[in-house]
Amino acid sequence: MAVTFRRRTLSRLFFFTVTALFVKLVFFPSQSPAKSNSNAHQIQSHNFIERATRSDKSLNVQRHPFLQARMGRDEKEDIFSGLVRNGVRDYWERFQLPYIVNKETSSMDAQHVLGAIDQLLSLNGWVAAHCPTLTRPFGQNKRENAYDDLIREDHLYYVAIIIHSADHFLVDQLAVIVQMAKRLGTNNLFVSMLDYDSNDSTETLTDLCEAVLTLLGVPFRIRRVPGMTEDPAAAYYPLEEAYMRNLALEPLHELQAKRSIKFSRVVWLKGFTCPNDLLETIKISFANDAAMVCGMDWAEHNGFFIFSDRWRTRDIEGDQFRQSKSSSKPDGVPPRDQQGALRYAQHLPFQVFCCESGTHVVDPAQSYYRGIAYRAGTDFQNLSRSESVPVRSPDAPCLDSSQAWFCRDLWVRSARDAMEEVDRSNLVGARKRRRSVEEIAARDPLMEGRDAVKVKVGQAEEEVDDDAADRRKQGNGKVDPDANAGSDYDAMPDEDGGEDVPPADGNTLLIPNSVFRPARILVNPRCPTTYAGVSHTQLARDLFGEGDDDSLSAAGKYVLDDWEGAPESFVCQEQKQTGGRKATKSQRRLGFSIHDEVQKLLGQH
Repeated sequence: MAVTFRRRTLSRLFFFTVTALFVKLVFFPSQSPAKSNSNAHQIQSHNFIERATRSDKSLNVQRHPFLQARMGRDEKEDIFSGLVRNGVRDYWERFQLPYIVNKETSSMDAQHVLGAIDQLLSLNGWVAAHCPTLTRPFGQNKRENAYDDLIREDHLYYVAIIIHSADHFLVDQLAVIVQMAKRLGTNNLFVSMLDYDSNDSTETLTDLCEAVLTLLGVPFRIRRVPGMTEDPAAAYYPLEEAYMRNLALEPLHELQAKRSIKFSRVVWLKGFTCPNDLLETIKISFANDAAMVCGMDWAEHNGFFIFSDRWRTRDIEGDQFRQSKSSSKPDGVPPRDQQGALRYAQHLPFQVFCCESGTHVVDPAQSYYRGIAYRAGTDFQNLSRSESVPVRSPDAPCLDSSQAWFCRDLWVRSARDAMEEVDRSNLVGARKRRRSVEEIAARDPLMEGRDAVKVKVGQAEEEVDDDAADRRKQGNGKVDPDANAGSDYDAMPDEDGGEDVPPADGNTLLIPNSVFRPARILVNPRCPTTYAGVSHTQLARDLFGEGDDDSLSAAGKYVLDDWEGAPESFVCQEQKQTGGRKATKSQRRLGFSIHDEVQKLLGQH
């Protein structure tokens, strides 16, 4: 009898144990211990109860510890490992342990932590501390409530940073993130830091970033990855660049797929940008429903500043920006097109074909969530192998930066989205309209009557201002000898393997780009990006004068009234060979037809 009772008891215990384990694994997977380090770093899916009740879409690190992860840390012992351990033990034994007598004394430690957090929220870095003193137009720095409406909207922001041996401004970038968290809320940010094969003190500074973000409760993933090749000179930089950016965006897609969390904007933090300038760029992005808004990157050179990062920047005519001085006169400013130069002179956002200069803000709903990823050309020459030079046709795809590919993908995606919207609303009518455009184009190659058929391929709600484009092309009567030269300052001469950039041939596309919905890509000239150690005060004076520009009001100036279609050609500055970041580049002018690109996409599907 006793034996039977014991067997029943053991059977019941075994049954309850198995049941409890089953419930824990099935219903509470996010609370179960990770089976490996890789699982601990991954975003975890909703458990059964969350799905049955209401999906938790918050970025609360106290509730979900997996929202803070560090990957690829070098855990090898070094000469400082013992020193660090001894310091931590000494701090604990002398300053912490003696005061922890009972639970009543725990408030002292809590107060220490709160005090540390308050101090961290006031972190301004070395350069960022001077931002409130810099000159800005429209009294930007004087209006304390300038961004209250942005804060009230309670958006989620994804901050991405790619670091490659750039420890000279990482602390200031951390300060900008802290100031964003202070203004927008620590639960409204997710920070993705990618340390790409750095060989300076970046790894130590990312330890600092991890500690600060952990204390503040900001979700993050800090990841270190090796280079794509052992020899940096053997790397093809555009491909390397695309690889890094897509890695930095992995948590963005994981959070959407596993926890249904979508971000309103992605902030690519580059160089150094003042917090208020960044907030204003975000505000401009929302006001214009823009796919991308970029700042302007300025580099110090022989005591003055020049516009930098022109490899990835093209004005609305497809030309490269001039490498202008920050103090240039109106006829020599970075944007070459008339409308862009006019708005630049007024410190107002202006439309471009492509940009990335410095810190920039991307709308993921128009890009990453639509399947657009960073990519690069594949028919480059690998100099590390004894292979022949590939034969490329004159109209072969441009082997330029991954950002330039991204911009062109934005234009094509915008046009295709508009076409799909029209098709969904009236499938038969949309097909007839597209046929009518093609028929008119066949009868009239110059499309003189394009106003009569405007859109009708793809503009569901908005019109492209063709008149504005014509006015811009006519200009003010002055001939700019540098208008179609592309990067005339850093172009390779012919004897060194460079190519002359011919002017636009004047041919008009059968179906012009102006009939398609434009991609909203802007540059905000009031958001300069520089690097630590430069004279930001002098740059601010060059760009914005000695005082606030009160003659114009910021209200209503954020929004562009007219949006132009994509140019029919652009200056292609390409890297045909491996050789790393500083590989030689050549130039040519290449046609760009949105209609042809859309047809290629439709053919692939």
